[in-house]
Amino acid sequence: MGFHYREEPNQLHQKKISQGHDFIGEFALSSAHQQATIMASTTPHSSLSFPRETFAKLSPHPYLLAHLQPTSTTSKSTRANGRSPKQFRQPHINNGSLTHAEGSAVVRIGDTTVVCGIRGEILLAGNVAEYRVDKSSAAPSARPGYNEPKELDLLVPNIELATGCSPAFLPGQPPTTLAQSLSTRIYSLLHSSGLINGEELRIWYQPPDLSDQDKMDEDDAEPIEPEVKAFWTLYIDILFISLDGNPFDAAWAAVVSALRNVRLPKAYWDPDREMILCEDTLSESKKLQLKGLPLAVTMLVFRAREQEQGRDKKHWVLVDPDAFEEGLCDESVTVVVDCEGGKTQILGLSKAGGTVVGRVEMKELVGLAEQRWSELSRLLSG
Repeated sequence: MGFHYREEPNQLHQKKISQGHDFIGEFALSSAHQQATIMASTTPHSSLSFPRETFAKLSPHPYLLAHLQPTSTTSKSTRANGRSPKQFRQPHINNGSLTHAEGSAVVRIGDTTVVCGIRGEILLAGNVAEYRVDKSSAAPSARPGYNEPKELDLLVPNIELATGCSPAFLPGQPPTTLAQSLSTRIYSLLHSSGLINGEELRIWYQPPDLSDQDKMDEDDAEPIEPEVKAFWTLYIDILFISLDGNPFDAAWAAVVSALRNVRLPKAYWDPDREMILCEDTLSESKKLQLKGLPLAVTMLVFRAREQEQGRDKKHWVLVDPDAFEEGLCDESVTVVVDCEGGKTQILGLSKAGGTVVGRVEMKELVGLAEQRWSELSRLLSG
C-alpha cells in the first residue's frame, strides 16, 4: 500500500481545485494515514514511501490532524509525538548543580531543558531614595499594598536562549522577542503570586541601648527600634540549553525550584566599619522561605481547518505542547495554580487567540492544571 504516481498531474490538480481542497494538504493527509497503516503492518512493501518527517514538513496541519483524527475506529487519537492529547511529558528536576550560586536548578521537560541560577547581592538602604530605615508608621512599608520587592526591584529575572537550543536562534543576534516576553511574564508572576515575602530579603540591625538605666525610670524608657540597613537583591538568571516547546512552564518551574534551593548567608551590620558583613559558615546561612507553590500549566487548542466553516468544529486540547504543535495552534491558555493544603488557588489565568475555550472548557483545563501540579510538586518537594 504505497504511493503510485500517474502521468496526469494537470487533471489531478484541476480535480482537486474543483472540489475546493488544497492538493498538497489532501495528499499529505491521506499519505499520513497510509503511512500509519504501513507502520502497523508486518508485511514489507516495495512501493514508494516517504519518512514521517517529510510529510510533517510538506503540510504540517493535515499531518497532525491525521494523527488526532485517525480513519480507523479502533485507533486512538494521538499526537505526532506519540502522546495522547492530554498527556504531559515526563519532567526531571535537579537542584544545587551550580556551586557558585545561592540556589540553582536544572529542569528538563521532554527536549526542553532550562538551567536557573540565583545569586544574591546586597543593596544598602542608604542608597535607596526616601527610604525610612525604622518601623514607624511613616515608613514606606507601612503603606497599604506596598510591595517592597517590586518597589525596590529586588527580584531581577533574565532569560537567555543559548545558541544551539533551537534552529531559530543564531549567534550574534540581539535578544529575541521570545526572551523579552518570557522575562516580562516571569517578573510579573514573581510579584503577583507573592511568592517571596519582602521580610525575607531585609537585613536588620538592632542598635544597642546606650542610655543610663540607673537614671531612667523603666516605665518612661522607650525601646530602641531595629533598623533596616540593607536588602538582598536576587538576580535570577535563566538559560535555555534546548528548546522544544512550552518555554514558560519550564522556565517558571526552574525559577521556583531554584528559589526553594536558595540559602542566603548570614548578613549583619558592623557599626564600627559601617558596612554589611556576611558569614561564610554554611550552618549560619538562612533558607529562603517561600509562600506557597505556584506552578504554571500551558495548553493549546488545535482546530481542524476543514471543519471551521461547518457545523462540527472539531478541536483538541493539547497539554504541554512541543515546538511543532506551537506552530499549528492559534489559541493558548496558561493556568497558574497552587494546590498546597488541598485547596486549589488560581493565581494566574491568561488566554491568547481563538474562541473555543469558554467557561465550561476552562473548568476542564483547571483540572488538568491540578493534575500537573500534583506531579511537579512531588519532584520539587523530593
